Amino acid sequence: MIRSRIVIEKARRSARTSVPSSRSGAAVRSARSAGVQRRGVERVQAILDAASELLLDGYEAATLKAIAERTGIPVASIYHYFADRHQIDVELIQRHVRAFDDRVKAALDASPLETLPEAVETVVDESVAYFRENPSLIQLWYVGRNSMSKTVRDFVRAYDASRAEELAAFLLRRKLVRADMPTRVVGVACEAADRLFDTAFELSPQGDEGTIVETKRLVTAYLETYAART
Repeated sequence: MIRSRIVIEKARRSARTSVPSSRSGAAVRSARSAGVQRRGVERVQAILDAASELLLDGYEAATLKAIAERTGIPVASIYHYFADRHQIDVELIQRHVRAFDDRVKAALDASPLETLPEAVETVVDESVAYFRENPSLIQLWYVGRNSMSKTVRDFVRAYDASRAEELAAFLLRRKLVRADMPTRVVGVACEAADRLFDTAFELSPQGDEGTIVETKRLVTAYLETYAART
């Protein structure tokens, strides 16, 4: 009986001392997990930054091997974060379009824009300025267009549709176009501008000024066929 009580007391003391140990172990595991996640985020950022820098030497320069050499991250480890080169392209494009959309939206909202030519000029000027400041995007958006995987093409197609809807909604809110204008009209205008931008930046790294001027004229003339009646 006495021996049983001694055993029970020892078990209780062991249980009391094991609780803090268990909690301490959980804290260690949590800290370790946070550290792993942080390193993962840092590695992804390093991979994207390296790819963006390599794109300045041309679309074909940003290979997984080149990214690995620049970052010191083994190619096998890069595959842990990205399935292939095209997935890196998508991530870079997503990063750019978020910044680009914010820029264009801020410019449109900051101006009264009472005419269609003013609206077109604002969008084109902001687009050209962004491409000039981010030449790696030119390689992705235009030079790499023919090398795009289905994943990249699907993303770009979805983005183009979303952009057209937002710009059409803006023009309607400002009463710059007729209320019955189909959204696809703005989509066609954006596609035309996109193709001309391709030509402009093929002619000059800064975008051929003459082609940019003609882009504004073409898009404005087309949209004015749907201008709001005064």
